[in-house]
Amino acid sequence: MVQKYQSPVRVYKHPFELVMAAYERRFPTCHLIPMFVASDVISEEKSDDNSTHKIERRCKLDVDAPRLLKRIAGVDYVYFIQKNSLNRRERTLHIESHNETFSNRVIIHELCCYSVHPENEDWTCFEQSASLDIKSFFGFESTVEKIAMKQYANSIKKGKEIIEYYLRELEEEGITHVPRWSASPASPVKAVLPVSRPVPPTTPAITIVPPAESSKETLGVKESSSSPVGSPSEALSATPDDKLDADYINRYLGDLTPFQESCLIRLRSWLQETHKGKIPKDQHILRFLRARDFNMDKAREILCQSLTWRKQHQVDYLLDTWTSPQVLHDYYTGGWHHHDRDGRPLYILRLGQMDTKGLVRALGEESLLRHVLSINEEGLRRCEENTKVFGRPISCWTCLVDLEGLNMRHLWRPGVKALLRIIEVVEANYPETLGRLLILRAPRVFPVLWTLVSPFIDENTRKKFLIYAGNDYQGPGGLVDYIDKEIIPDFLGGECMCEVPEGGLVPKSLYRTPEELENDDIRLWTETIYQSASVFKGAPHELLIEIIDASSVITWDFDVCKGDVVFNIYHSKRAPQPPKKDPLAAHGITSPGGNNVQLIDKSWQLGQDYSMVESPLTCKEGESVQGSHVTRWPGFYILQWKFHSMPACATTNLPRVDDVLATLQVSSHKCKVMYYTEVLASMMYVYRTCHQGRASAQLSFSRE
Repeated sequence: MVQKYQSPVRVYKHPFELVMAAYERRFPTCHLIPMFVASDVISEEKSDDNSTHKIERRCKLDVDAPRLLKRIAGVDYVYFIQKNSLNRRERTLHIESHNETFSNRVIIHELCCYSVHPENEDWTCFEQSASLDIKSFFGFESTVEKIAMKQYANSIKKGKEIIEYYLRELEEEGITHVPRWSASPASPVKAVLPVSRPVPPTTPAITIVPPAESSKETLGVKESSSSPVGSPSEALSATPDDKLDADYINRYLGDLTPFQESCLIRLRSWLQETHKGKIPKDQHILRFLRARDFNMDKAREILCQSLTWRKQHQVDYLLDTWTSPQVLHDYYTGGWHHHDRDGRPLYILRLGQMDTKGLVRALGEESLLRHVLSINEEGLRRCEENTKVFGRPISCWTCLVDLEGLNMRHLWRPGVKALLRIIEVVEANYPETLGRLLILRAPRVFPVLWTLVSPFIDENTRKKFLIYAGNDYQGPGGLVDYIDKEIIPDFLGGECMCEVPEGGLVPKSLYRTPEELENDDIRLWTETIYQSASVFKGAPHELLIEIIDASSVITWDFDVCKGDVVFNIYHSKRAPQPPKKDPLAAHGITSPGGNNVQLIDKSWQLGQDYSMVESPLTCKEGESVQGSHVTRWPGFYILQWKFHSMPACATTNLPRVDDVLATLQVSSHKCKVMYYTEVLASMMYVYRTCHQGRASAQLSFSRE
């Protein structure tokens, strides 16, 4: 399996020419890189005007690997071929390196690039990517991969120091400026091909780190981009705006290993390709990666599911649109209170004083869930603010739960059910947001509640729980270790006034009937402009749009939640028959959790009864697609989502009941889409597109 790695952009606040002068000083060997033993020039070529310089080297590495592994491999050194292409006119240096030793067992391919900073021509950027493909290595494949990652991590950590060391050395010698290239009298082409070089070992050696660039010379495996890379000039071709700067990562995201940086960059790039303009913030992407131990596929799946959920229920607008009922202001015993010693926002919940039964009876489960979601959204906002205030990354908050007063009435079955539902939604959509949970004054009944709740809490989250019985929180290792004494709430023996409501019993006059609560619950979670549909193999989902006036504009916005689909647009002069719902029902199969409608009769012939007005568009799982079509004729237009390929394997820890039923009934030949459509008059569409800065009102497909 090919392992790919991508490093963030490193910035040197020095001109390109000066950085190149520093770079050349690390050859033929470098004392700062003990494993880099030597390098020999194989070939060298310069252009007539000296604007380009190509050089190929054979680099000798003494890899830090177990002696036993070296003896089994039969070699002491590893050889890499490094090709440098310097373009002084364009001010770029492309570096490509690959292993020569053991190339039939292990393949390492590295691409690096030095270039001028896009916003400051006196600064220099460095980027690199690499791939590692271990085909076989005497049964030590896992060991070789670990060695490669170790070397890669060490080189990334030390990389920038190497260039900066030689920059300081140049400065000490009085060299602070190197003139840029300019056209000069032609010089002859120079080519050197020494043929008397050592013959490489017949048995390849451990292949780990090509010394491809100065700032990361001894690199082990480096990460290649998501698609195979060809020549050095093709490497790292994305626009600078799409890339993450190493200083930005350290400032706003924290200390990440090279592998973690690589996962973040790759997942972020994938989101940019499929969700252009609507990708979440880097901190949010990182939370999902951490929740799945930086497993790219698993993190991508749960992140896409969460993004779809947020879009469907318009969670991004929750803080602006959700107004908490007065009963929550009066009786919900929770609120934000300063921050802990680490700068994390602090949320206090006096659960023991909360009338959970009264709140559920007065508000319903969905209103409580919305309120908790608004708390989490506020927590994300506060984390961003504290990151700016304290000057270090803060991505989670601390929750203090006071259980004084907790008793058997809190174990009321509908209340526990609502709590479990809230935990399930929060765990799925706000992973790694809880930095620490302090549970104080836990009574004897607490183990019963913990037994009911703990199975629904992620293991990594459970490790963040600190539980104190009685007044244990007041002693050593207690509350003062995590919260400054000055902000400990008064009800816990501190001196700080806390504005969290004291709670109390909700008056029964505020209770509502089950019917009223059910209607409110339905209204809350159907307040969305999007519709959901299931697409089966042999059973597409189709949507009918009748157009009265020609030159109208059909617009759409849809997300592919599961599987791959093909999107088509058809036109017919006659109306199709009433829609056939659930075509699989005739075989005793239902389609749980999704709508499926077919409009095009099997007797219809394409080109006679209906026609295709736009080319089919294949949409991959996780993509968000927006587009529009200017109609040419009145009549009936049919938007069709057709099955293309089976969805990827589920990687969630625990499948939902609906998913299990769906799998049992329709196998895996099922896709899901969530869509919204609108028909606009041509003038209205022109106004909207001009207002949004679009170039034209013609057909446009865009994967967002």
